[in-house]
Amino acid sequence: MSVPSFSLRDSEGEDRTFPGERPALLCFVHRDCPTCLLSLPVIEAAHVGFGSRMDVWVIAQDQDGGAKLREEHTLSVPVLDDSELEISFASEIETVPTVIEFGPGGEENRRFVGFSATDWKRLFSDAAAATQLEAEEPDWSTFPELRPGCGSRSVEPGIVERLQARSEGSPLRARRIEVGSSVDPFEFMFEQGLCDGLPVVPPTPERVLRMLEGSRRDPQEVIAEVAPNYAPLTVEKVAINAVMAGCRPEYLPVVLAGVEAICAPEFNLHGVLATTFFATPVLLVNGPVRQRIGMNSGINCLGQGNRANSTIGRAVQLIVRNVGGGRPGGVDRATLGQPGKLSMCFAEHEERSNWEPFHVERGFAAEASTVTAYAGGAPTGFMDQRARDARTLATSYGLSLAAVSHPKQYSLGEILVVVPPEHVDTFARDGWTKAQVREQIQSASERPVRELARDPQCAEGLPEAVVRRLGADRCIPKFRSADDIALVVAGGEAGKFGAYFQGWIGSGGSAMTTREIGE
Repeated sequence: MSVPSFSLRDSEGEDRTFPGERPALLCFVHRDCPTCLLSLPVIEAAHVGFGSRMDVWVIAQDQDGGAKLREEHTLSVPVLDDSELEISFASEIETVPTVIEFGPGGEENRRFVGFSATDWKRLFSDAAAATQLEAEEPDWSTFPELRPGCGSRSVEPGIVERLQARSEGSPLRARRIEVGSSVDPFEFMFEQGLCDGLPVVPPTPERVLRMLEGSRRDPQEVIAEVAPNYAPLTVEKVAINAVMAGCRPEYLPVVLAGVEAICAPEFNLHGVLATTFFATPVLLVNGPVRQRIGMNSGINCLGQGNRANSTIGRAVQLIVRNVGGGRPGGVDRATLGQPGKLSMCFAEHEERSNWEPFHVERGFAAEASTVTAYAGGAPTGFMDQRARDARTLATSYGLSLAAVSHPKQYSLGEILVVVPPEHVDTFARDGWTKAQVREQIQSASERPVRELARDPQCAEGLPEAVVRRLGADRCIPKFRSADDIALVVAGGEAGKFGAYFQGWIGSGGSAMTTREIGE
């Protein structure tokens, strides 16, 4: 540890520069610390005795620059103003008083923390030998042998992050915008177009640094290019938007994985944004991280009230807006849009199901934590409160899903179906697997081509030429493949109500994408 070079103004208005040509004794204090006040007479004695040959300075962390300290204790020793705490922070001062002795070239010889009569006696003896001066020592009998110090102001919560952000070693590189003290930061963020229609948390350097503590990744690592502008996205920029969304630092790895998932080529974020359909990133979280960060997979899991669910999804959406440039009326061309464009993120209720978790189906270990991104519409509910066996219940699912998008639109792609605990129990009693439920959905929802043809009452459906080519009696399932039906378990214990997120049916298409959550 060492003290950096500096120039500070003392309480007399004189600038003091370190290192100088003389030896120096720097004493870091603040006036609210009793041990610092105990040490002041000793520091004063050192200045009186050796000040003609060495610099003896008090470096005060007080807001008034140490003026009151000097006045109240009748000090002649120079008191330097470190109220900004930058020198204390750079010198790694964790406790005051801290006393550091330097040679004439600025090399550190020793430091001690708190009050130690033994250390002070040794320092007086060595200084006398080095300066050839005989200083009058304090009456050591009036001082305790040892007394612990107090916490340095430079390590107080809120202050240390500010100092880290301003230091030369700060990991932050994003452009900073200075906002005047008279400007409302919340209104400023709205005016700059950085909000999603709701207020955001101003991403101060201190908050961003705290957010970055949630991940071990290099803040300047580029993790993706975000459509539609394909702008490079660093971990730091993810952290900035996570702050704005209201995330806690422990959510950051989930946000990082979520962004990586939606920026994967197979997800086709540009197409998801440009479509006039309802599609938007829907995030599903699996694995131990759900419980570690307090995500909701139970009652009201698709609704409001859970900070992790709400802010993780919101952070991803803000990144699409603020980094990628995907804003409504620009590339985002949704005709109506939907509330999920603010945030849609939930966790699977793995413990409530006899089925294997969704991420295990997709090839990940059960102990892994993952985020799956899906281009979905708003959740649509359906119900079956009477089915008592698995086949009947799965048939209800198929009949409900037959109306997805339009009753005459068939051979659809992926769909995400949320199965509530009470329905899971019905499937479990009959020992039905997910594969059996999917096949029954396909069977119950299939229709002959003749019923899907356009007619005078409904222009939607298959044109006559396609009907002739396929054959009027041929049956077509609602979904291209049973594997396109994703079944996940979530929701409260009471209520036989399921839901589905309709998939994007655009010609470009989007595929579910899963990424493992790292540290």
